[in-house]
Amino acid sequence: MSSGRGFAVGVTVVPVDPAPSPWEPADPDPAPRLDEALSAWLPARRSSPEAAMLLRQIVAAEAQLAALRAELVMDLAGVTGPDEFLPDELAAVQNCSRAAAVTLLDHAELLTTVLLGTFDRLRLGQLDWPRARAIAAEVAATGRETDPAVIAGMETAVLPRAGELSLRGLREAVRAELIARDAAAADRRREQRRRGADVTVRPVGDGMSEFRVLLPHPEARACRDAADRHAHKAKDAGDLRPIGMLRTGAVADLILRPWQQRPEVTAHLTVVAPLTALTPAGFLASGAPLPSAFTPPGTAAPVGEVDGEPVTAAHLRELLTRLDALGVRAPAGGSLEIALTDRPGALLALTGRSELERLARHGGRLGPPGAVDRYRPSAAQQRFLRARDRTCRHPGCTVRAGWADLDHVVAHADGGATACENLCCLCRRHHRLKTFAPGWIHTLGDDGVLTVITPSGVTRISRPPGYRVLSEPPQPPPPPADDPPPF
Repeated sequence: MSSGRGFAVGVTVVPVDPAPSPWEPADPDPAPRLDEALSAWLPARRSSPEAAMLLRQIVAAEAQLAALRAELVMDLAGVTGPDEFLPDELAAVQNCSRAAAVTLLDHAELLTTVLLGTFDRLRLGQLDWPRARAIAAEVAATGRETDPAVIAGMETAVLPRAGELSLRGLREAVRAELIARDAAAADRRREQRRRGADVTVRPVGDGMSEFRVLLPHPEARACRDAADRHAHKAKDAGDLRPIGMLRTGAVADLILRPWQQRPEVTAHLTVVAPLTALTPAGFLASGAPLPSAFTPPGTAAPVGEVDGEPVTAAHLRELLTRLDALGVRAPAGGSLEIALTDRPGALLALTGRSELERLARHGGRLGPPGAVDRYRPSAAQQRFLRARDRTCRHPGCTVRAGWADLDHVVAHADGGATACENLCCLCRRHHRLKTFAPGWIHTLGDDGVLTVITPSGVTRISRPPGYRVLSEPPQPPPPPADDPPPF
């Protein structure tokens, strides 16, 4: 680090002689000593933009160090060879547990041999270590049989927007792209895990334990939603216990005392079912998948979604069959809304079966709900925006839209319209930040893309879940000249 007017964070690797010897740097600006804080080499007072710049440089430096560590781990593995005790040696070197050493070995091997695009960005400090590690973890979960073309296609689709996504959103995006490019392998893994489904108990101390149930995601979400609705009915009836205690109590009661009378509740699932996933071009008329020879490796197929979790087209059709929704009918005791999206995944309209039938008979068009001349959004706007945003739209926030406020990006008091083009979901904390924190700038595009600029000048982009930035289409050839040469 330099103590002049301009300063930066960097990573320097120098060879060290095995025998101790005095070292006198030729550089007049010596390296920091290990017995003093690095902040001693910076000006005593740093402005907010300078601090933000340094923090971003530290993130990049940490990414480069993580890439170097992965290379060194592979060097150690190369010297040692395929040794069952290599994780133990690495654990001693890193002063970590053997389990952590095994994970580091797996991630280092994937990054340096398979996830080459991810590793290149990590080496250059363009992708931070937590996100690179999240990508490696998702690929590791698929096993070693994944085709390299599938992984390369996933990286091409995910890496350009990886920095915009939260860690959870990034892992969901990686899963969706891997599923889209190798649905057959995803269905095989799902079947294996379904056969291993079980109920377990893990003590956590102080007389408490975790009660774990491994089951398919739609059923898991429906069970949690049912417990949540029972808990809120108890809260509305005057129970003063925390909502988490009420949820756990509802689960215990439903299992241990199922005969007791309780108010009926209906679980609600949000299912995104692209029409191409229900009747995909990649299937024969009999419903069987096309032979692999007709599907190039890495080709993206349609992917469904259940409450944010990507599922294969086959899983989606199975789920909708069980819900009796393939005939576009609402399941018993529930409701059905149909989300229409464009090719990048931006929500165009939210409608129902009767409206579609009316349009089919009499014609017309669909679109977002129109603006209203008041502060409070209409019921149709609330449904549309929560279906579009699904979570708080502040970059990195994962609070579900059902717990978020609908905020005017341009304040209603300043002339902002109560229209879908000027509304987005923000949790209460980030709603207060946007309203009261000075220096923050929020801009919402017509496609729902939110741009946030911090007081220190850092810009972050938040796109609606499911929205994909498509590569630019090939440009048409230039028009012929007015006087082409003779043939």
